[in-house]
Amino acid sequence: MKLVIVDDHPLVRRGLISILSLNESIEILGEATNKKEAMNLFKVSKPDIALVDLRLGEESGLELISDAVRQGVTCKFVVLTSSMEEEDFKLAKQIGVEGYVLKEALPEELINALQIVSKGRKYYDTGILDLVMNTNESREVDGHIEQLTPKEKEVLIKLGMGHSNKEISQNLFITEYTVKKHVSQVFAKLGLADRTHAALYANAKGLAKYVIN
Repeated sequence: MKLVIVDDHPLVRRGLISILSLNESIEILGEATNKKEAMNLFKVSKPDIALVDLRLGEESGLELISDAVRQGVTCKFVVLTSSMEEEDFKLAKQIGVEGYVLKEALPEELINALQIVSKGRKYYDTGILDLVMNTNESREVDGHIEQLTPKEKEVLIKLGMGHSNKEISQNLFITEYTVKKHVSQVFAKLGLADRTHAALYANAKGLAKYVIN
């Protein structure tokens, strides 16, 4: 996995490099402190993943990512932040960020997040997932899990693990059409808007791990 680091704090960059360099699967191609440096680094090094601080001095890491995507940068983006603001997380999801990791995470958690993202999946820190669920619980979930049939609950668990309908079909030995029906019933019974909300719900209820597809 080829990685670049974008952070305006020298000590943070040095610490990240020291930690991540210990993992043989990670190759650090370079570092940047601001938007201009980062854009040049993306174009020259062509990394697999960019680890980007949410706050880059007076600049925004999310604006950097959004601009990079518009300009054709194809690497995956993982945000590293101390922010527990729900709006920051929502905006990151909207612009297609593949990973969202809090700075309080342990080194092994960060490495695990990068490895998950490198495999084409998404990683959202459990701390931010708990925040989102606690904040929205009263308005987003109208139903109760007891309403689900055993098979619907199995489907919900798989949604929480980030599985596609095809993967759920293969895992539970049912047709994709049946999976779609179960997914629709889960949404209806729990008052959930989409697969992401279902995954957040499953994780918050402890039904699945925090890997979200």
